[in-house]
Order: sequence, then C-alpha cells, then structure tokens
Amino acid sequence: MLLLKKSSIWIAFLIALVTLPQLFDSILAVSILNQMTIAIVFALSYNMLLGQGGMLSFGHAVYFGLGGFLSVHALLLIEYETMVFSILWIPLIGGLFGLLAGLFIGSFSTHKAGTVFAMISLGIGELIAASSLIFSSFFGGEAGISGDRTFGPLFFGIDFAQNLEIYYLAAFWVFLATLFMYLFTQTPAGRMANAVRDNPERAEFIGYSARRVRFISFCAAGMFAGIAGGLFALNYEFITEENLNAATSGRVLLMAYIGGLGYFIGPIIGAVVLTLMNSLLSNYSELWMLYLGIMFLLTVMFLPRGFAGFIMMHQVAWVRGNMKMLIKPYTLTGVPAALFALCTIALIEMSHTEEEVFHFLGLELNTASSATWIITTVIAAAAFYAVRKSLHQLSEAWDTANAIPKEERA
Repeated sequence: MLLLKKSSIWIAFLIALVTLPQLFDSILAVSILNQMTIAIVFALSYNMLLGQGGMLSFGHAVYFGLGGFLSVHALLLIEYETMVFSILWIPLIGGLFGLLAGLFIGSFSTHKAGTVFAMISLGIGELIAASSLIFSSFFGGEAGISGDRTFGPLFFGIDFAQNLEIYYLAAFWVFLATLFMYLFTQTPAGRMANAVRDNPERAEFIGYSARRVRFISFCAAGMFAGIAGGLFALNYEFITEENLNAATSGRVLLMAYIGGLGYFIGPIIGAVVLTLMNSLLSNYSELWMLYLGIMFLLTVMFLPRGFAGFIMMHQVAWVRGNMKMLIKPYTLTGVPAALFALCTIALIEMSHTEEEVFHFLGLELNTASSATWIITTVIAAAAFYAVRKSLHQLSEAWDTANAIPKEERA
C-alpha cells in the first residue's frame, strides 16, 4: 500500500512536469518554468548538505557554477565540431564536473562539521569566485562565456532552439535528479547522514565514520548541483562569475530554508516561491529583495521548519478529521494579517516612489496627501490589533484540533 502511494506521487509529479506548459500558454510562463526546474534541482542538492547532512555551506554555488562553465565549454566543443553528441547529455557533463569538484574539495572540508565546515565552504567559494576573474581563458573574465545550444545532432528532429523544447529536456533531468536524490535518502548512506547530522558522536560509537558519511553526501550534493548548472547553461546559453559567488550560494540557502530544511518537498516549495518572487514580483516593485528579506526573517522567527514544516504540522488534525475546526480561526487571523501586510507594503512603496500618485491594487494613492498616509497607517494598526486579538482563539482551536482523545491516552 505504501509503495503504491509513493508510486502515485511520482506519477503525479511526472504528469505535472509534462502538463504545466500547456496550462500557461505564454513565452513568459515557459521561461519561469525553466527557471523553476533549475532552482528545484539546485535547492534539493543543497538540502542534501544542510537538511540531511547538517553541513551549513556558504559556497554551494561553486559546484553549480563549475558544472555550468564546463557545460558551456561542452557546447563550444559541439559548435566547433571537436566533439559530436546531443546536448541532451550536457547536464550530465555538468554533474560529473560537480562530482569531481566535490571529491576534491570534500576530501579536506568534511573532516569537521558546524562552524569549521561553514568557514571552509565560505573560503572555497570566495577563492573560486576570485579565480574566475583571474583565469579568463576558462571562465571568460567578467563577461563570462557563451555557447549555442542549437549545434550538434538533432534529437528526433528537435534542435532545442525553442524554450519549450529546453523545458521538456530540463523536465526530464529534473524528474531523474529528484527521483535519485529521494532514493539516496532511503539508502544506508542517506539514513546515516541524518544520524550524523543529529548525533555524530553516537554514529562514531556504533562503528560509522562521520567524516566518510559527510563526504558521500557532499559529493552527491556537488554532482546534483552540477546538473543544475548544466541546465542553467542550456537555458541561458551563457554563464558568468555571478553564478559562482556568495550571492548565488545565499540564494539557494534561502530556497532551502524558506521551503523547509529536512523535508524533501521543502526545497521544491522554496525554489518555486523564490523563482516567482524573482520573476514576477521584481516586475512590479524595485524593493522585492526587501520583501524577500522580510519573508526570510519572519520564517526564521515564526516558521523555523519552513513552509513544508508548517504544512506537516497539520498532519495530526488532518488524520483525525479536525481540519474544519481551524477554518474559522485561520480566517479570523489570516484576513487581517493579509490586510496588515498590504497596508505595510503600500506604506513602504509610497515612501520609495517619487510619483505623486501611486497605483496600488487598483487604487490611486496620493503620496502628497497626509490623509492617505494617516488612513493607511490607521488601517494597518487596526489590522495588527485584530491579528493580536484573534491569536488566542486560534491557539485554543489548534490545541483542540490536535488533542489526543482520552481513550487513546489510556
């Protein structure tokens, strides 16, 4: 029964990957979906380090970037007819280079975890990022390097010139990478990675080398990050130093943490959310990075297990059939919370804009009028007060929905 349930989940995932472009018939939607596929593999690979292995890395973009650079060089070899093979295998080339980088760097960085590992990863990341500007013959300097994905033999008549064709190629690799990363969590190495994360001393006492377990997880994470880099190279046909630096490493950390570390689906949720914010919200506001920072801060403070953890918190209430008990208190808290968030955004945007009239959700707000500022502030304060007043009722409803019946306690 459990095997059938898991199989149905993977079949649904595959169907979703295949049908999503048909639901959004636009060039922008396909472009966003391509970015999501890259982000999903990249975030899941980072979860192998931090979520499953307990290794906080500030330089995971190294393997993503190196895989991407070698993938672009492979495109150039195909273009110059030095080598002849389908670009279908470009992500695999990126993955192999990410694996080689993981083997070398992991050989000395995985001896310790915690702060020592984090500082080594930060140093390696800065070293590689600086080297990319020095060794321009391979990295192309500040301009990076570019290739052309339309060269090489056709794949059943497909030259991969269109973004939709690249999406289906990426979907193929996303499904494979996601499946194998999940299967890794079910192996003894994946199980021991969790044990080493939680209690490395105990793992050592029962005969397992914590360093070797971390090394295996590290190399696997590097390989899948390289696959994500290969997908990036195919999608954009160029790669630069930005794909190696600390900003990219920080972005993947945000994806994994906001989505939910330790949950396999968490990084997928985080990758989707951050891609949408980057692709859509950035079109409407120059301050989208500020909102991303606020969301990360609120996640750390109130949802330390991420969005996936928040969803899993409702498992007991769902199984007991008590979810309906939470609808009313969630509504009483959620509506004023959403109103408070919208008013806060309006105040931030009005303070940033130089226009006299600010258009927000169909409203025309006069930034030069004191009344606009006062009314918006009063509504925000009232909404915040309503949220505070409703939290007690929400807490009581939550305790009731998750309470263990007396007969089960006995």
